[in-house]
Amino acid sequence: MRSFVNSRAASLKPSGIRKFFDIVQEMDDAISLGVGEPDFITPWYIRDAAVRSIKKGLTQYTGNRGLPELRENICRYMQERFNVPCTPEHTLVTVGASEAIDLVLRAVCDVGDEILVPQPCYVSYQPSVTLAGGTPVAVECTFDNQFILTPERIEKAITPKTKAIIVAYPNNPTGAIMTKEQLEAIIPVIEKHDLLVISDEIYAELTYVGKHVSIASLGNMSARTVVINGFSKAFAMTGWRIGFVCAPPEIDEAMFKIHQYGIMCAPRVSQHAATAALKEGFLDGFAVVDEMRDEYARRGRYLVNAFNSMGLDCFMPRGAFYAFPSVEKTGLDGEQFANALLKEKHVAVVPGSAFGDAGKHHVRCSYATSAKLLTVAIERMGEFISSLGKR
Repeated sequence: MRSFVNSRAASLKPSGIRKFFDIVQEMDDAISLGVGEPDFITPWYIRDAAVRSIKKGLTQYTGNRGLPELRENICRYMQERFNVPCTPEHTLVTVGASEAIDLVLRAVCDVGDEILVPQPCYVSYQPSVTLAGGTPVAVECTFDNQFILTPERIEKAITPKTKAIIVAYPNNPTGAIMTKEQLEAIIPVIEKHDLLVISDEIYAELTYVGKHVSIASLGNMSARTVVINGFSKAFAMTGWRIGFVCAPPEIDEAMFKIHQYGIMCAPRVSQHAATAALKEGFLDGFAVVDEMRDEYARRGRYLVNAFNSMGLDCFMPRGAFYAFPSVEKTGLDGEQFANALLKEKHVAVVPGSAFGDAGKHHVRCSYATSAKLLTVAIERMGEFISSLGKR
């Protein structure tokens, strides 16, 4: 039956994250630092709004774009929190940020178009470009420049076929951010080559150093930027599968048509929950979000300090909830290190190669888990690294 399988789908590699997650499920005492999922429970006022919507019998389809009240609150949120101009008529509620990524790439990619993808990067970007008919082109970001995109590296990767660039900060898997000045430095290259920007800002609220800056808030960039965001990380709502995308009218129109035929609408109960998340947030200054962010920052400092004490060079994350230590000094690459650590100490981390070739000598460790489990995981990793020197 292989002859029936689409060649693009057949060429994809299985997710490097899910492989380790599946193995962990079979180990009783395993600790997973693999999947990027908040360990916090969705705040009660959000859950309560969902329950009340069900009790009222609000279980029908919504309009394809999503509830008008939710879209209005999203636009207010993006303007007040991140200075990003957007309008409800060009805001689309999606099934998580993942659908939004797929939508924009399918909306803009023609066969042969090249999309610049920063590496290391979220595992879905390159497969999504491929499935949309485009060609992903890596732009390597390195430890020595704090994993940021630089004008020089972008310029080097551009060809006449380049159509768009993905900008994803705070970054998964490195925890890097880009400041206003660093974003401004890449804008001339983007404008010179007339590129579309796809800005994935799902971790925007989890910025530890200063305040998140969206490239869409700078200069005239909102006219050429698609902004993707959602509720999964900031509001501990991963399982609710609710995100959104704000785009220039022409691209929004194309995404909307694909969404209409493929999804119809995001789950209504999740839309009511998301509306409550924003409305309550406006009232209390998003205090719950800030509390979770501050706890993640504390855990991140603990984890990175522990890695550096073990002799693993590790960049101090400035956002998201991941640490990305280099394991090169152990004599192992990320794949070998992760496999051995899981087998011998039952601690799951993700090989950096899952996020592109630039991550080959790294592993990603999510600290979106309890401080108690992080402490045990660090103890086991310390024992593992010590044992390497005795072999």
